Formats: sequence, structure tokens, C-alpha cells
Amino acid sequence: MRHLVIMLCLLLAGCATRGPDMHQLDRALYTYAGAIRWGEIDVAAGFIDPALAERHAWSDIQRQRYEQLQVTGYSVQGKQPVSDGELLQVVEIRVVNRHTQAERSIVDRQRWRWDADAKRWWLSSGLPDFSPR
Repeated sequence: MRHLVIMLCLLLAGCATRGPDMHQLDRALYTYAGAIRWGEIDVAAGFIDPALAERHAWSDIQRQRYEQLQVTGYSVQGKQPVSDGELLQVVEIRVVNRHTQAERSIVDRQRWRWDADAKRWWLSSGLPDFSPR
């Protein structure tokens, strides 16, 4: 009986930790990837860290640039935890310009951070930059 009480206390202590929720991270990464893949840019923008979104408002040119692209591939190249509550993810995104039918790819270096107050993950690096170089 004593062992059962100790195990129960340890289990409850483990549930009480305030670290990042890794299931929520997986869900956020999956939903964000789907939004990018299907061109749902407003859904993807909902993952942007509010502090970043406040400093960098959307321009009409940026919105038009996203709307003229069709994503043809989204391939995660790697993930690396930076610290407790922060993750770097590298993704190759292939796109076709709807007007020219030219395909190209970019490497998107995403930085995700856990917000303990909001209990969610935020994309603190912003949306991928598809501007021509």
C-alpha cells in the first residue's frame, strides 16, 4: 500500500510540471504544416507569436505573394530542441508560381516557443519568406 501511495504522489508530481506540452507541439506543427500546404495563409498566420505579429503587420504585397503561390511540397528536414520550451525546425517548401508555372524551393528555419501562460506553441520566426531573390 505504501508503494502505491508513493507511486501516486510521483505520478501527480509529474502531471503538475509546467514544462511545454509536447503533444500540443506535435498538433501545432501538424496543423501549421497543413495550413501552409493548402494555402490557408490566415490559419498559418494564427500561429505567429503575437509580439512578432504586432511589430510586423501584413502588407497587401505579402498577401498577394502568398496567394499567387501553390505549395507542391513541405518536407521537414530536422527538428532540434534549443531549450526547454523552444524548438528549431528546418523545412524545405516547394512552390509553383501560379502565373509563370515556375517551381522553386526555399528552406524555412522555424523557431517555435512554448507560452506557459497561453498554454500553446507560437511560431516566433514568422511565416516563410517566398520573396524572389
